[in-house]
Amino acid sequence: MLTLTELLIFDIQNEHDSEHDLSKKKNYSVPKIYNSNGDIKKRWYVYFSYRNPETGKLQRIKNIYGVANKYKTKEERMSVLVMYRNTLLRLLKQGYNPFADNKEFHQKLNSNVKNKTTVSENSAKEEETSMQLQEAFDFGLKLKQKIVSKRTLKDYKNKIDNFLKWLNKNHPTVHQIHELNKKNVTQFLNAVLIKTSARNRNNYRTEIGSVLQVLEDNDIIKENFVKKIAVLKSIPQKHKTYTQKEQENIFEYLETKDPMLLLYIKFISYGFMRPIEVCRLKVKNINLNEKTIQFKAKNGLLKTKIIPELLWNDLPDLSILKKESVLFTPEEFGAKWDTAVDNRRDYFSKRFKRVVKDEFKLGEDYGLYSFRHTYITKVYRELRQTASPFEAKSNLMLITGHTSMASLEKYLRDIDAELPEDYSKMLKKTNG
Repeated sequence: MLTLTELLIFDIQNEHDSEHDLSKKKNYSVPKIYNSNGDIKKRWYVYFSYRNPETGKLQRIKNIYGVANKYKTKEERMSVLVMYRNTLLRLLKQGYNPFADNKEFHQKLNSNVKNKTTVSENSAKEEETSMQLQEAFDFGLKLKQKIVSKRTLKDYKNKIDNFLKWLNKNHPTVHQIHELNKKNVTQFLNAVLIKTSARNRNNYRTEIGSVLQVLEDNDIIKENFVKKIAVLKSIPQKHKTYTQKEQENIFEYLETKDPMLLLYIKFISYGFMRPIEVCRLKVKNINLNEKTIQFKAKNGLLKTKIIPELLWNDLPDLSILKKESVLFTPEEFGAKWDTAVDNRRDYFSKRFKRVVKDEFKLGEDYGLYSFRHTYITKVYRELRQTASPFEAKSNLMLITGHTSMASLEKYLRDIDAELPEDYSKMLKKTNG
């Protein structure tokens, strides 16, 4: 037999509102809402009285709470209780009697609520077994921990934390993972897009979707709906190449103003390393006998490169330094620096901006990464003086560390490393 609360919940969804009063005598009071004087920390409910057939007096019936107190705003809670009150009044008019077994009444309503009851029972079971949002995402991150790097895991965690904070503020009634839907995530991604960029929005989409995929794979959610959210077209950040004059002026300036920063830049320029790869370096990564350097590359692989003589001659005496020391620190070469690699990279990026960019009035598209582009362009154009494009690129791959010809060719196109010869003669022939 359905309880009164169940009847209320299911009958709210009934499209046909019967206005026929089956009862000739008013055996009940009009249902009212108790709102605790607007205090949402307390429980709100619908209450009414019904005439006890034994005493003949109106008797207060058990309060009806339903799911109203799950809502955390006055408007949402009142909206639910108003539906409960209206539906209760309709049920009372149709003959519901809390003191009777109501078999005939239940049979009458059964055709309307049978299918809805099944849906509700399934929803109740789903809710009963569902994880809390934080618990579910923590579970997904715990599994991710085994297959991604510490830095990547940190990115996942930061983005998930930001998403959950936004969700708690904008959708406070969403508490369990099965209550999360595509619309919630889409709204969050739109908020990220408005505040930042399409690229950042796409990164959030990827990492939230990746964790939800873990939950789908482990039968915690039915579907990873983030896969249905489109990836937006974004314009990648492009670092410009320095001219010969700009590069020379910067190096000359740093020789007296900041030699430590200059050596850091030379690792990027002469070693063709990325800024974060330089920040990972420790003294032990440099082989003094073979003049090589070993580091973790962008793709996570451990790479070994020669140290060109141009860079080797600028290195201090590494033999007197501790092997576990960080190669580049704020004050000295080869010292202890207990901070994350990302923080080291950010430090030197800000130092470069403070010392160099502000001095030379460089735009946002010039940075530390620009030195890598500059020197790869120099080497490629020098190789092209005596070699075919394929030979030049083959030799360049050994120097830059690109893992495929296709990736190197795309990189060279992006930085405009190869320019055509003067085609004025062709234009003259066309015009003539």
